[in-house]
Amino acid sequence: MIEVTGLSKSYGKVQALDDVSLRVEEGEIVGLLGPNGAGKTTLMKIMAGYLQSDAGQVLVDGFDVVSHTLDVQERIGYLPENAPLYPELSVQAHLRLMADLRQAPRDAQPALISRAVRAAGLEDMLARPIAQLSKGYRQRVGLAQSILHRPKVLILDEPTVGLDPTQIIEVRGLIGGLAKHSTVFLSTHILSEVEAICDRAIVLLNGRVRADARMADLSASSVTTLELDGGAGDVSDALADIDGAVDVTREHTDEGRRYRVSGQDGVDLRPGVYALARNRGWPVRELRRETRTLEAVFNDLVASSDGAVEPEEAAGE
Repeated sequence: MIEVTGLSKSYGKVQALDDVSLRVEEGEIVGLLGPNGAGKTTLMKIMAGYLQSDAGQVLVDGFDVVSHTLDVQERIGYLPENAPLYPELSVQAHLRLMADLRQAPRDAQPALISRAVRAAGLEDMLARPIAQLSKGYRQRVGLAQSILHRPKVLILDEPTVGLDPTQIIEVRGLIGGLAKHSTVFLSTHILSEVEAICDRAIVLLNGRVRADARMADLSASSVTTLELDGGAGDVSDALADIDGAVDVTREHTDEGRRYRVSGQDGVDLRPGVYALARNRGWPVRELRRETRTLEAVFNDLVASSDGAVEPEEAAGE
């Protein structure tokens, strides 16, 4: 649904994006993760057709964002970090204006607005001026206007920024519901946001993609834990001979011995450990692959980054 190839963008001496390539398949919820200034907003503005890149290409549903900008914008719903709302208008009047700007047929507008209002949970706010709404409800109005035309793709830039914990939970649930009918690409620097609602995460640092994987793959480590009953002897040497193993550590527990077998990057040692334990008749109490939190993954990527994150463009994130 979204294909980005070799995208680059600079602001003077600051390289906001550096040869970024990624794909988002239809129906996915993909989180773009990175610190402030990593290039997230620049990437999303280019994807939405509001900013032109220095190099590279963006296709949305097969349409080039530069040569077929209107075709792309017909297919996307874009919510920038600060939703552009008219505070003097009521919620209903604002959505009618957005429907007119989207050139929705007049006879279809009531159904489109009603659907967006229900999806965003705004039924009780239609007559309220936007200026009188809380931050959370203003964000809901922004989401309602972004889905008004039933887009194939939703591009959401920091959709929960500035919200209180209750509002964040509500907006996360709303995004999950919207994803039933649209592909969702959202940016955030909040790690728990990605863990809560995304199928896949893309980590952007210094304008470059440093990681792109499904959540389960990102959190999986190359360490396998094996715990044996107390009667078992030391099996460290046997574990060290497993194909792909690079280190074995042993510790005593109340019930027996626990071994942590570290493997090469990306290697799942469980099949090899299981086969060895079965062949040797070891009294296995537990066999599992250790997982890492997204925070640990992100911190490792930042620590290995080749330089500090630069501030983004003058009109920045």
